[in-house]
Amino acid sequence: MKLNHVNLTVTDVPAAQHFLETYFGLKRMDTGQNLRESSFSVLIDDDGSVITLMKGTEVNYPKTFHIGFMQENEDQVNALNQRLKDDGYQVAPPRRSHGWTFYVKAPGGFTVEVLA
Repeated sequence: MKLNHVNLTVTDVPAAQHFLETYFGLKRMDTGQNLRESSFSVLIDDDGSVITLMKGTEVNYPKTFHIGFMQENEDQVNALNQRLKDDGYQVAPPRRSHGWTFYVKAPGGFTVEVLA
């Protein structure tokens, strides 16, 4: 059995979509909506997993809630961490935990873990 999709409620659909496309390579599926005015977006990864983004006026995920993106190795984790820092995101350096990992708050109100 394969997980088909995850739906995230976000405060800013276009910003969240841009973040996931830019840093994690997701691709937008055409839903016929204008992105600037969209309250819904469908993104797909290379393995066919789907993340849907739905606009909400308030987002209150539990403190430990996050989605994760595996990288092939620690160098890729380090490079993505630096890229996010260079682009103005507040990210702590990767650390050894259950892997080589760091977390970043994504636009729209959810957290992303990057790990190898």
